[in-house]
Amino acid sequence: MGSNTSAQKHMKIFKIRTVSSENKYGIACRNLKELKEKGCRKFQLPSGSTRVCLYEDGTEISDDYLRNLADNTELVLLTVNETWHGFVTDIDKLLNAFYKRPTDVTEAARRLLSDDQAPKTQKLLVDFILNLNDNISAESREEDKLWFEGLEPRYKNKSSYMRYSCESRIRSYLKELQNSTAIVDPAVKDEYKELIETLCNELKVVKYNGHYFDRTECKDSRLCTAEGWFSCQGAFDVDECNSRHSINPYSNRESRILFSTWNLDHRIEKKRTVLPCLVEAVKGSNGRPINWRYFFDLLFTMENLKLVHIACHKKTSHNLSCDNSRIYVTRKVQKKIKR
Repeated sequence: MGSNTSAQKHMKIFKIRTVSSENKYGIACRNLKELKEKGCRKFQLPSGSTRVCLYEDGTEISDDYLRNLADNTELVLLTVNETWHGFVTDIDKLLNAFYKRPTDVTEAARRLLSDDQAPKTQKLLVDFILNLNDNISAESREEDKLWFEGLEPRYKNKSSYMRYSCESRIRSYLKELQNSTAIVDPAVKDEYKELIETLCNELKVVKYNGHYFDRTECKDSRLCTAEGWFSCQGAFDVDECNSRHSINPYSNRESRILFSTWNLDHRIEKKRTVLPCLVEAVKGSNGRPINWRYFFDLLFTMENLKLVHIACHKKTSHNLSCDNSRIYVTRKVQKKIKR
C-alpha cells in the first residue's frame, strides 16, 4: 500500500498533442519513456523514434527536464522529420490559411484564442489583428495623427521619422568611436583623429545609412518590405531567425515604440573587438595605410550588422575577430578606395 502511494506521488500530468492535430490529451506519467509510450498509443504513432518538445518554444525534453516541469505543461509529440518551433508554428498555420483559404481564418483564430494556457499566442494574434486593422499605408501626419503622437512637428511623414531613427543609431556608433580617442596612445592620436574624420565624412556622404529603415527607398537599400514589415535576421551565430519575429513600425504608435527595442547587432562586436582592433591598427601601422573602408563596413553597414528582435540579441561574447589581412592596404589600393 505504501509503495503504491509513493509511486502515485511521482506521477505528473501533461497536456500533449501532435504537429498534425490540435486535439490535446492529458497524460499521467512517471518519466519520459512512459510519456512517449502513452502518447504514441493515444495518437496511434510508432514509438521507435518519437521526440517530445515544449509547445511554447520548441525546446526538446529530456528526463531531467521533464521532472522539473509543472503539471499541465503543454507538450508536442514529434515523429521522424517533424519539427516544432514553438507556438509560432500555430501562427504560421493561421497565416497560411489567410492566404489560401480566407474563410478558415476566423475558425483558426478562434481555436487559438480560446486556449487560456497560451498567453503568448494570444498576444501574437492580437498584434496581428491590430496590424490588419491599422492604417499601414498612411504616410503623412495628417493621414495618421495617432502614429505621430509624442514626436516633434518637424517629422511630416512616417518614412522621414524612421530614417531619422536609423540615423540616430548609426550616429551613436560614431559617438563611441570618437569617445575612444581617450584610450589612444598620444603618439598616434592625431593619426587616429584623422581616421575618424575620414569615417565621419563617409557617413555624411551616405547620410548615416538612414535608408535601412525607410520603406520608400529602393528594395536593395532598405531592410523592410515596401509596406514597412521588418523581419528578424536571427542571432549573430545563425543564418536566420527560427522564431520568425516580424514587426511593422509603420502600422501604429505602439509598434513604432516597440521597434526601438530591436537591435542593430554587430556580429564582430563593436566595443569588444572592432574598436580595440582599430586602436591597435593605428598604433602598429608604422606608416602603413589603414583600410578605413573595412572598418567603416564593420561599424556602420549591414556587412557586419544584423537587425534582431530583443529575444535574439545574445549578449554573451561573440568570439569573432577582425580579419588581420584586411586591416592594412597598399598605398596603391588606398588611392582606389578614396573618394
